[in-house]
Amino acid sequence: MKHRHHLPNSNEKQAPVDNWKVLTNLLPYLSEFKTRVLLALLFLALAKLANIGLPFLIKSIVDQLSDSDTSIGSEIWVLAPIGLVLVYGTLRLANVLFGEIRDTLFGRVTERAMRRIGYRVFQHLHKLDLDFHLNRKTGGLSRDIERGTSGINFLMRFLVFNIVPTIFEILIVIVIFFTQYGWQFASVTIVSIFFYVLFSVKMTEWRNRFLREANKADTDSNSQAIDSLLNYETVKYYTNETFEANKYDKNLATWERARRKNRLSLFALNGGQALIISVSMTAMMMLATIGVQNGEMSIGDFVLVNAFMMQLFIPLNFLGFVYREIKMSLINIEQMFKLLAIKPNISDSKDAKILDVTEGAISFENVSFAYNDKRKIIKDLSFSINKGETLAVVGKSGSGKSTLVKLLFRFYDPKQGSIKIDQQSINQVTQDSLRKAIGVVPQDTVLFNTTIEENVRYGRPEASDDEVLEAIEMAHLSAFIEELPEGLQTMVGERGLKLSGGEKQRVAIARTILKRPAIYVFDEATSSLDSHAEKSILKAINEISSDATSLVIAHRLSTVVNADNIIVLDKGTIIESGNHEQLIEAQGAYYELWMSQQKDQTQ
Repeated sequence: MKHRHHLPNSNEKQAPVDNWKVLTNLLPYLSEFKTRVLLALLFLALAKLANIGLPFLIKSIVDQLSDSDTSIGSEIWVLAPIGLVLVYGTLRLANVLFGEIRDTLFGRVTERAMRRIGYRVFQHLHKLDLDFHLNRKTGGLSRDIERGTSGINFLMRFLVFNIVPTIFEILIVIVIFFTQYGWQFASVTIVSIFFYVLFSVKMTEWRNRFLREANKADTDSNSQAIDSLLNYETVKYYTNETFEANKYDKNLATWERARRKNRLSLFALNGGQALIISVSMTAMMMLATIGVQNGEMSIGDFVLVNAFMMQLFIPLNFLGFVYREIKMSLINIEQMFKLLAIKPNISDSKDAKILDVTEGAISFENVSFAYNDKRKIIKDLSFSINKGETLAVVGKSGSGKSTLVKLLFRFYDPKQGSIKIDQQSINQVTQDSLRKAIGVVPQDTVLFNTTIEENVRYGRPEASDDEVLEAIEMAHLSAFIEELPEGLQTMVGERGLKLSGGEKQRVAIARTILKRPAIYVFDEATSSLDSHAEKSILKAINEISSDATSLVIAHRLSTVVNADNIIVLDKGTIIESGNHEQLIEAQGAYYELWMSQQKDQTQ
């Protein structure tokens, strides 16, 4: 038996993230707009150069304003600072405009990357097999996708526009301090930034566990809430509203505790950063003050040093937040890429062909299957359905009837044997062509939260309005729809909860009629209908499937008396086969089931 899928989720202890691998996975999505990326980087450099030029202008303005020697001419003394102020304003405006242009250019790149990856993940999830979806937690999965796509936006914006430019600016400022004011200024800058970054990174790593705890509680509460709301009726049947609310509140309490720890650790981070900034700023101002007193520096130099230090520490002040968010973004993006890395157990072979249905004949040849090795569900099963015939499969609950549908639809592959349609093995044809050829009316019909019309049209989205109405008529839905105030536009509610079981099954039958497949599968298709409706729909089923091959899974034997052949399953093996009359005459297992149901109906 193949291993079950391992679903990545935020509940697990996070393994170290391969940062380069995550970034490498993102690069193909950024290459679509190479010109935009280059232009954005150009405006990034221009904005940063404009920002670096501002302190020099401030220095010049202050020096000229503080210069008491006005003998050169009062007009020049007044006009020079005014001109510098105008240049300062121009640079300030350029810095902002270049930044806005940069964000506008790169915004399109990140948005397209988010769209492409989101689409790819959604498409991939639909390609994964039934085993994956039986083990998933929908709420947690949706959060993983949401966090992953949001993480792409944050990573691109702050890594490209915050971390890289800040490093670029730090290097330039250190060079300026070293060449203009000496090694002391450069050394203080290097040491202060080193300790600031080291402290921020270490504290953020320590704080990440609290954020992970909050994320885990958030995912758990979201999964539990969605699961509870999807099973709203079950909660009501057992009056377990308080039980569900308490479970939800327990997860919220865990989230609250983690958030409180996170908030207190943030106080420690911000306090430590403020201390380092204060000490470094004080040291730099002290050096500048001594320089001014010794006549080695002007008042403008004093202001320039202060301005540069402020410019460096403003972006660094967010370093803890940015570092943490980039780390979490990398984790969330990797989590999403792990979803993409999951390989479905059921996949098309390399040389898979399009299924060519000419007659619709089905054959199961020595098929064996088990969901796990400890218990076989289907054991060496062989039978065939000829063109246009209806085969009914009956038996006790747990005998393997519905498993046959899953195998035919290729939700699973048999462990042994083969299943063929028109002598073509279904594991050698594409899943898409196989499933297009089969129409299934399931026992448990789940509808989309949209109108009745859209739910019926889902069988063939490109169908015309007349074809939709014809399918509704053949499924005997017309009278019901006419009674509704909004008719076809009536909303069915989430999972179709606004409709009765019988009404939902009629919608499912209409949907399958609209699909008009070559092979029909009815899995307890009339189990929720009353006798009158059942007769009407059985008549409709017989009409639409008269020229098609049909496989009927039935518990109620009255629905299969007209089947061309009936097989009785018990523990995954055929114990009887024949038509209704033959099986009644044999007075075996089928006869006992028939008599038991007739007795129940009479009572």
